[in-house]
Amino acid sequence: MPLPPVLSSIVGWLRAGYPEGVPERDYVPLFALLASQLTEDQVSSIIEELVGGSDPITARAIREAAESTAAGPLADADVARVKARLAAGGWPLARPGA
Repeated sequence: MPLPPVLSSIVGWLRAGYPEGVPERDYVPLFALLASQLTEDQVSSIIEELVGGSDPITARAIREAAESTAAGPLADADVARVKARLAAGGWPLARPGA
């Protein structure tokens, strides 16, 4: 099933911000940032889209990172790095509708 337009846009921003793919060190802050702005179902849909063509090891790492976002506080530098990458890809970093 195709993603709704807003989620397709987010996946596009992720791919623009990370044209070489998301480095493993950015998985946790990225999914924490997404989870702060989207519903759990929306984040899950994005994960499934990103995992779609990945090898099984990468797919597992992405899913584990998404699950570990509630494990504890994130370093401000990590969140700032991810926000900068996404902003470079055109993501406005605002809540939908805000």
